Amino acid sequence: MKYQGRFALAVLAAAIVCPAVPAEPPAPAAGVVAQRHVRNGVAVDFSLTPAGKIKALMEGEFADVRFRITDETSGQPIRGAGPGAWMDMAQVIEGRGAEQKSCKDKISLYLKGAIGIRPMVDLNSYYVVLLNNDASIAVVDPIVSMAGATSSLASVLLNAPGADWAASARERLLYITMPRVGQVAVVDTENFKVVDNLPAGKTPVRVVLQPDGRYLWVGNNDADAAASGVTVIDPQSRKRVGFIATGAGHHEIAFSTDNRHAFVTNRNAGTLSVIDVASLKLVKTLSTGAQPLSAAHSALSRSVYVADGKDGRVSVIDADKLEISARIALKPGLGPLRISPDGRFALALNPQQDLVHVIDVSTNEAVHDIAIPGQPFQITFTETFAYVRAMHSERVNTITLASLGKGKRATVQSFAAGSQPPRASGGVAIADSVASAADEGTVFIVNPADGSTYYYMEGMNAPSSNYRVYGSSPRAVTVVDRSLKEVEPGVYTGRVRIPVAGGYDVAFMLQTPQMLHCFSATAAENPALANSREPLKLEFQTTQRQYNVGETATIRFRLADGVTRQPKVGLAGVNALYFLSPGRRRTEVKVTEVGAGVYEARIALAEEGAWYVYVGVPTMKIGYERLPFFSLQALAAADLKSPVAAR
Repeated sequence: MKYQGRFALAVLAAAIVCPAVPAEPPAPAAGVVAQRHVRNGVAVDFSLTPAGKIKALMEGEFADVRFRITDETSGQPIRGAGPGAWMDMAQVIEGRGAEQKSCKDKISLYLKGAIGIRPMVDLNSYYVVLLNNDASIAVVDPIVSMAGATSSLASVLLNAPGADWAASARERLLYITMPRVGQVAVVDTENFKVVDNLPAGKTPVRVVLQPDGRYLWVGNNDADAAASGVTVIDPQSRKRVGFIATGAGHHEIAFSTDNRHAFVTNRNAGTLSVIDVASLKLVKTLSTGAQPLSAAHSALSRSVYVADGKDGRVSVIDADKLEISARIALKPGLGPLRISPDGRFALALNPQQDLVHVIDVSTNEAVHDIAIPGQPFQITFTETFAYVRAMHSERVNTITLASLGKGKRATVQSFAAGSQPPRASGGVAIADSVASAADEGTVFIVNPADGSTYYYMEGMNAPSSNYRVYGSSPRAVTVVDRSLKEVEPGVYTGRVRIPVAGGYDVAFMLQTPQMLHCFSATAAENPALANSREPLKLEFQTTQRQYNVGETATIRFRLADGVTRQPKVGLAGVNALYFLSPGRRRTEVKVTEVGAGVYEARIALAEEGAWYVYVGVPTMKIGYERLPFFSLQALAAADLKSPVAAR
């Protein structure tokens, strides 16, 4: 992965000085931290600036991290440096008690992807998030692995199965539609917890965040035409600000370049609705064919392209004049249509004809009909390729975007992502089953038929590995990117939420020229969080993760005071709830204290599969959802492997 492959550990063995004690004194808790380090002719200016209304570095608040990398002599910015950065409590390794480590030693452990050795804030990482077929999402850390199986970082329970999702800027929040309960779940990706469930009208399915972030738009696919349309939500207040009835059927949503207008398809009504964003009023209804299935906007042509499944035509709507400017005749059976990242081409899938039609938006002319067997039903893009999934084929087809254009021959290759086609799962999600990690050439593909996620490096003949989160079957995938971004020449920034109060090491690393330095910062306690602090801290001590079916697993954990971290001795009424994913065999058992603040629960593993263990303390009004959970596997005896250490 990014800092496992790009930075060889040999860098750490080089003669680079990283003092155990920062060269500069810790910055004051309030205000901006600003420090400078110069080595090998390169100057690095580091700053950590409060990003919220509170003008102090404080636990629970956001802060902007900034590294400016320049040539020491000329002051010219150094572009494309690709720095690495980690932020952790000074001198202490998280998850290893109070083991003292130098900053250099810490980074060595972070780069190795050691189980249980993770920084509090990783500014190089990304997480793979999976939308499961049950009412949950799974979060995978692709860097941390053991024996070829990726570690599951978190499991987030939803009120109902999700259908579609959208991410806020920098992927800090995920919005997930739940049609069965008429809600949108809001998931905070800082800690992967549901922070709100928003009313979103009847049968919410498609969800799109307006490009400028002003509104969240939700398509309501209700059978009643009066309740079928779009619900508009203010993501800041998390309040519904409007509902516009647009017509019956499924809705796809696109926006003009200036965010003045939203364009909404109405599948059963055969129309495209144009909504004025400022007033949230329907201003025009255009007839685009008997069955408009998809819509996408090209900033290059300033037009919206609407594919009609029955008529086999693409209507081109001038986004400024709000009029149909052209109709492109293709073939009946059109489905999803999307615009390439550079805005040059519209690619329309045709599952009925086993084709991908390519339209040059500069001329509104069809320039390719690309054969894709197996009913292509989904298309996603990276900067280099279009990835096409087919309903009845396990193979993923890639179309080289540079090979598209009139007079060119489109380059198509394919690779297998599993041994079964997506259709074998009985159903697929409307959300994308392919996602890419930014700037890496790394692609993740879920196959709902075999319950696996495949890791593919662009240009290879096959995926290099696959991951499985036991107990659930993923239907869609997205990537939450936490890495630093070069926002201007030589300036790399990121935003973090300060986890806790205290002193921090901010480790910085360059590959060329080799540089490793530890900046420092201090965050103050947040008075506003004093009343909301968790009264208990739970740490699981059991390391075994795999057991035989029929065994009784003894799960041991330590309970400590949430503030003082002293063991909680003699707690009464501690219970454990355990169940077989996705929620069967729910059993509640009493917990026994076996040492000073150490407790254990005995879990009867009656069936093969993934089991989850939650702890609650009713006497302290602590429910099962407030404390960390423990996961384990029950396997048939022939499948049992050596015990896997807990993260």
